[in-house]
Amino acid sequence: MFLTTTSLPLAPLWELFFNQTSHHKSLCNVYVHADPAQKQKPDFFRNRIIPSSKPAYRHTPTLISSARRLLAHALLDDPSNYMFILLSPSCIPLHSFNFTYNTLASSTKSFIEILNNEPGWHDRWAARGPYAMLPEVQPEEFRIGSQFWTLTRSHARMVVSDVEIWSKFNKPCVRKDTCYPEEHYFPTLLHMRDPQGCVSATLTHVDWSVSNHGHPRTYKPSEVGAELIQKLRSARLRYRDGGGTRKDSFLFARKFSPAGISQLMNIARDVILN
Repeated sequence: MFLTTTSLPLAPLWELFFNQTSHHKSLCNVYVHADPAQKQKPDFFRNRIIPSSKPAYRHTPTLISSARRLLAHALLDDPSNYMFILLSPSCIPLHSFNFTYNTLASSTKSFIEILNNEPGWHDRWAARGPYAMLPEVQPEEFRIGSQFWTLTRSHARMVVSDVEIWSKFNKPCVRKDTCYPEEHYFPTLLHMRDPQGCVSATLTHVDWSVSNHGHPRTYKPSEVGAELIQKLRSARLRYRDGGGTRKDSFLFARKFSPAGISQLMNIARDVILN
């Protein structure tokens, strides 16, 4: 599921990824939530935009509601949909379709980053006002995590049917500098409802060592190469509890510049999808 406010600049790479196997149509479905004003190319993605798409904006609950619409559409569209993966337009796959599919199909748990006591967490909890989250979301229940997750069908249904916790996050913030509701709602809800059903880590790699106005590092065209892909593949997931003996692999990575699509396509068959 792609949640985008723009076009999908890395679409050629994803189209190649999905077309790696002639059976992809029976193994997965692709859904896009996009601003209706944006035209999507190629047809592979344009024909997959969900009809309920609406504009979404940072620092507002609209990114949450957009993801909820994607989940609701995917749940109703195909009863066999088992895992629901949320991706951004700056994401790339790190492995072949078969590797990705087999990894997800073998899991009985969701992969979602659920972090506690992160720096600035209290300001984020109080972003809508000092008492806005009470009594449903107590400070000690508040969690932070990547907005890009992989949910099982039972957790997807849990999200779209939730009213109580969603009502607390579906409010405007009084402080935009601490307002990132899409990074709070999903990990908080899953932590409160079914923490044991989650692997507390995201499968989408991101580099926060270089941050620009709330955005993580963006890989430039000159950085794209086999060495970078291998580095991202070998990185260890950030598990809340250390992960124990788990050795999951990152399946996706962001952020990649649209200007790097040529470099990505040059190494797609021999490196990224190999």
